[in-house]
Amino acid sequence: MIDFLKKNIFIIILSSITLFIGFLTFLTFIDRSFIQLNQDNLQYLLILNIFLLVLLFTFIFFEIQKSIKNDIDRDGIKSNKKYITYFSLFTLIPSILISIFSLFLFSFALEKYFDKKVSTVVNNSYELAKSYVTEVRNKIEADIVLIAFDTNKSGKFLNNNDRDYLRFLKTQKLIRDVDEIHIIDDNKNLLFSSLENKTNYNPPLDEALDLVLDDDRPLKIINAPQNISAAIMRLQEFDNRFLYVVKYLDKDISKYLSESQEAINFYYTVEEKSTGIKISFAIIYIVIVTLLLFLSITIAIRFSSRFFRSINNLILASSAIGDGNLDTKVPEIKTDKDLEVLNKNFNSMISRLKNQQEKLIINEKHEAWESLARKLAHEIKNPLTPLQLTIDRIKDKYANQISSSDQNNFKENLKIINNQIKQIENLVNEFSDFARMPKPVLKDNNLIEILKENIDLLSEIDKSIKIDFLKNNEKIIFNCDREQIARVFFNLIKNSIESIQEKSKKNIEFIKKIKIEILYNNDHIKFILVDNGLGFDKIKDDIKKILNPYFTTKKNGTGLGLSIVNKIINDHNGKLDFFSVSDGAKTEIIFNLNGNRNSYSR
Repeated sequence: MIDFLKKNIFIIILSSITLFIGFLTFLTFIDRSFIQLNQDNLQYLLILNIFLLVLLFTFIFFEIQKSIKNDIDRDGIKSNKKYITYFSLFTLIPSILISIFSLFLFSFALEKYFDKKVSTVVNNSYELAKSYVTEVRNKIEADIVLIAFDTNKSGKFLNNNDRDYLRFLKTQKLIRDVDEIHIIDDNKNLLFSSLENKTNYNPPLDEALDLVLDDDRPLKIINAPQNISAAIMRLQEFDNRFLYVVKYLDKDISKYLSESQEAINFYYTVEEKSTGIKISFAIIYIVIVTLLLFLSITIAIRFSSRFFRSINNLILASSAIGDGNLDTKVPEIKTDKDLEVLNKNFNSMISRLKNQQEKLIINEKHEAWESLARKLAHEIKNPLTPLQLTIDRIKDKYANQISSSDQNNFKENLKIINNQIKQIENLVNEFSDFARMPKPVLKDNNLIEILKENIDLLSEIDKSIKIDFLKNNEKIIFNCDREQIARVFFNLIKNSIESIQEKSKKNIEFIKKIKIEILYNNDHIKFILVDNGLGFDKIKDDIKKILNPYFTTKKNGTGLGLSIVNKIINDHNGKLDFFSVSDGAKTEIIFNLNGNRNSYSR
């Protein structure tokens, strides 16, 4: 999410500015903005809105185009563009239709808002509140005339007595249904009042008093902030006296009147600028819809690319496999869960296919070498017995006929021939063993026990060699052929001992050591053998050659020992690897336990 915001920060800022200007234009049209409502300002705002919209659309278009191009270039699959286009159209077409319908609906609703019936109701509500105020003002105007008449008539009986005036004014207040009656002078000083507490007296405005100084007619006063309707009138029978009558307006009616006036002004302002409001709303709506479309299309592109990236990887991997490259792997990228499982299963399938191919190649090689070894053993072994018998016959027949001086040479030569025949016989026997390699008889066996037996046996060859045996379990049960696995361990450990002994001839003082480790995991058993012998420096560029039959680095080796070991490991669903390490060699066997249900450890 943060990456998306950083990548599209300019579009986000531009969209915010466009929304702000659009909203400002809307407020200006309804005369609620700090910008003065006039033709020039509206024209500038509309031009600015159009410019920002075009700029926003341009940047969004290029950003979407760049996203599509980047995804296609990265994934290398043209069909992705087609599906991205489909996703975009599926998002774009309904949004455009909804936008058109929404704008039409808003325009229709705005027109209905200014319907004649609505305007009639608005006007009537205001006129109703206004008529109430007018009625109160007219009534107080009539009442003040009557009160003034009674006051003028009763003046001679009141004798400027406060108590008499208070009783008189209170009576008039009850009869005329008003709230306050005051008698004041031309300086607005209170002379007499119907109020018990005269401190609550609020004098009239100066302008109102000035208007009635030389006029006998009453003056109506309305004070909206104080919610009162009042009237003031000069008393003709008195010098410098004025009658001031106050009637309290209903607070709600007064508030409704003020609000109605504001609402009517706003209503007709909006009606007058309805076209501009529609344009402003359309701009705001288009910006919001455009942003949502951009977000939707971006998500569609990301989803499409994420999906087709995995499909593309599978296509490329399958093409490479079709060309014979079994080292190909599908990148296990983060994607849909089902696709992740598909990628994982595909890689697992390729690994198994590669292992099976390697096993097949090894088996074919072994079959070819076994056939060759069988023929060689047969062809070589047949003449060996007659040769041996002939030598014995020559020895018996000519031993006494040779002079004593040549006797030693004669016997020595016969001995050399005899030894060579025995070496050939040993070689033939190894050929026979290699050719007659039996199929493994699988039974549950403890690998720890087999290893210990071979270590104990071989440690007697050279007690100066330190052999460390590490294990993570006391017992590792493996379904295998005991004799064949024992032969594997024996052969590998013996090779390490011989390599160390050969190295010690050049450097007597170095510490001889072998490290053997066997580890059990849920899906495999790993055997690791590390020695500080000669290593594989001579063949480090192609270590796997030593697994080929008849390939050997030993002076008197046949090159069949490791081939037999590799065949046994292969038959036990395992893999043999050699590594050149500093100051020695490392041998590693991994027995795959998939399908070997009888294997376990304790």
